[in-house]
Amino acid sequence: MMNKENYIAVLLTCHNRKGKTLTCLNFFHNAIKPDGFLFEIFLVDDGSTDGTADAVKTNFPNVKVIKGTGNLFWNQGMRLAWETALMYRNDYDYYLWLNDDTFINKDAIIEVLNVAHESCLSNDIKPIVTGACHESKENMIFSYGGRMNDEPVVPNGKLQKCSRINGNFVLIPCEVYKKLGILSGKYTHGMGDFDYSARAEKMGIPCYTTRSYIGFCATNKKISSWCDPKKSFIERWKNFNSPLGLNIREYKEFLKVHSLSWKRDITKAYLKFLLPKLYLKISNFFKTFQI
Repeated sequence: MMNKENYIAVLLTCHNRKGKTLTCLNFFHNAIKPDGFLFEIFLVDDGSTDGTADAVKTNFPNVKVIKGTGNLFWNQGMRLAWETALMYRNDYDYYLWLNDDTFINKDAIIEVLNVAHESCLSNDIKPIVTGACHESKENMIFSYGGRMNDEPVVPNGKLQKCSRINGNFVLIPCEVYKKLGILSGKYTHGMGDFDYSARAEKMGIPCYTTRSYIGFCATNKKISSWCDPKKSFIERWKNFNSPLGLNIREYKEFLKVHSLSWKRDITKAYLKFLLPKLYLKISNFFKTFQI
């Protein structure tokens, strides 16, 4: 594919899930690496108290472990990993995001690189490539990857564009980084990945999903606490404002920048939070009658 050595910085962040982090790194270690590509892994250990950092250093001594503050969460942790990689080497050919709960197939790296190569043959613009994941080894239902008009882009063996990406396994070419920079500092946990693809779209940088599933990562099937009718108002309020919940302040900022109907979307969020039972009934009514 390439006639020179290509350097790829692999970026991860983690907090107190040692087993998953080690499993993720093991899957990555066992994945096929194409000739001519060298991988350097940067892992932010964001205040773990379960021995993650020591376990990673013991089992994967080549991984560069970076100490976080304990309050970084996903987006800020990934920013720190990216910033550290740039200090280590400023000429990476690609940056590869990897969630520590995403377990990739042996051909996952080959697949994202092939999609990156083949998709730019038709438009000469190097794209962002997101890897499509399914729920588990046994459950082949889509969980994370690319989305178009809020609908998942399910792999079908062909090149497919998407407008938004989940950050589970994402290949960012150097040329894209030079235009977009790293993940935005406006977000703490979620929305950083959607923001990155939304900014790419505005700049004419295409996003593609892989033609096949590259691995698996389970979704959280529980209803979010901020709109769960079974939760108290106080519990919903805390989650409504939490980085691990909706994080309404950052959600507003995201919508104002990237949504034409941001006022409607914010109103819906407040209705779901304040009147979750009523909102659920109305939503089910519309679904039933396909309105």
